Amino acid sequence: MKKFFLLIVFTLLLTVPAIVHAQSGAKQAPQAAVDSDLEKDSLHNLEVARQYFKLRKAYVAALQRCEEILAGNPTFTRIDEVLFIAGESSLNLAEGKGKQESSRYVIREGDTKRTLKPDEFRDLARDYFSQLIKTHPESSFRSQAEAKLGILGGPRASK
Repeated sequence: MKKFFLLIVFTLLLTVPAIVHAQSGAKQAPQAAVDSDLEKDSLHNLEVARQYFKLRKAYVAALQRCEEILAGNPTFTRIDEVLFIAGESSLNLAEGKGKQESSRYVIREGDTKRTLKPDEFRDLARDYFSQLIKTHPESSFRSQAEAKLGILGGPRASK
């Protein structure tokens, strides 16, 4: 009987700390649910946008890929990089850089299609950089975006 009692006490001493430790994680904030398929698709689009931007200097295609991510997955884990590439692509198109003509970037307004002028591309870049700084202050792209905004006249006021 004494051995049985010691066995029960010993077992309780080993399991109680484990149970208490397992409950200690409840102090953390809940993590937002991430759709793994959407995240995977967005990551693929970001990789393609990087290739267009860095290797091909195809700024229209890079901007379009970034806009696709922004529209389809605004909670993407790397949205700060998406905003930065979109801003850089817009700025490069405003300056006539790259291998694609800026006229290939077409926006639809109702039934009509039109291309953006250089000052409109600069405004678009300013919007993307401003959004990056406002919504992602801890981003590794922040200092670069601030430098670009210095050239463009500062951050855009909230709409």
